[in-house]
Amino acid sequence: MLTDKTILITGGTGSFGNHFTNYILQHYEPKKIIIYSRDEFKQFQMRNRMMKYDSIMRYFIGDVRDVDRMRRAFDGVDYVIHAAALKQVPACEYNPNEAIKTNIHGAMNVIEAALDTGVKRVVALSTDKAVNPVNLYGGTKLVSDKLFIAANAYSGQRDTRFAIVRYGNVAGSRGSVIPFFQELVQAGETELPVTDFRMTRFWISLEQGVKLVIKALLESKGGETFIAKIPSFKITDLAKAILPECTMKEVGIREGEKLHEIMITKEDSPYTYEYEKHYIVYPHMSWWIPEKVLPGGKAVARGFEYSSGANDQWLSVEGLRQLLEKMGEH
Repeated sequence: MLTDKTILITGGTGSFGNHFTNYILQHYEPKKIIIYSRDEFKQFQMRNRMMKYDSIMRYFIGDVRDVDRMRRAFDGVDYVIHAAALKQVPACEYNPNEAIKTNIHGAMNVIEAALDTGVKRVVALSTDKAVNPVNLYGGTKLVSDKLFIAANAYSGQRDTRFAIVRYGNVAGSRGSVIPFFQELVQAGETELPVTDFRMTRFWISLEQGVKLVIKALLESKGGETFIAKIPSFKITDLAKAILPECTMKEVGIREGEKLHEIMITKEDSPYTYEYEKHYIVYPHMSWWIPEKVLPGGKAVARGFEYSSGANDQWLSVEGLRQLLEKMGEH
């Protein structure tokens, strides 16, 4: 389905965009991949890394805040992956207007441009922070998710469909706890700061995130939220995996931070189906019909909640150490 297609990635110079692009080039034969972002230096670096694919790759300088620029970029595009966002929680708290312009107005612009240019599929990346949000970043992403789901009602006779893929912090991504701990260890620290000894998180790799996005592109009928089934880990176990002899200091949860990551709420359980490697939350909208439920799944129990603190898959200290070693090889 992706062979001989034109794919555009907003925020395409980020860690997800780079990995997604590499994966597509290795496993499919796309007609064209368009990187849409506002950082010309990162585009320059990406182009240098992917020089052998120069006949396929295109680089558009543009901002998701600029709907006219996106209409031009989306012309002739089959699939859009919307990865652009302001993601740093403290930065969004201090600059709320900017977060709203990028994360909410930007989502509206992606929808408008996709509908106007006849894009076939749009998959928007979401976050656990959009679930019962306690910070502005999560609040803006909740609104963004609602916009993309509702956009399916505006497609009319067009074939444009919108879906969402939700996951938490990618293991090793910028700003996550793994590189933070590793930098402290490299600097000679033997005591690692832990916000709360009870804290848990989900573990998802970039490749798992990419594969889930491709699944959403291939299978979505419009309005679904795809969530990967992934293991949990304790932050204290992560600290031991990175530095076995470390001591830990509890420093308190930061503003806008949660004790556990939640991907699916109890309120969403009536509309959630479990599949072999993922869950799907279906839209609770008047235009949604049961016949659109994808085959192979089963409805979860009422009151089901998918939380990193109440998971049935857990990574041990040794399991975390092996995954960290594998990450270091790439």
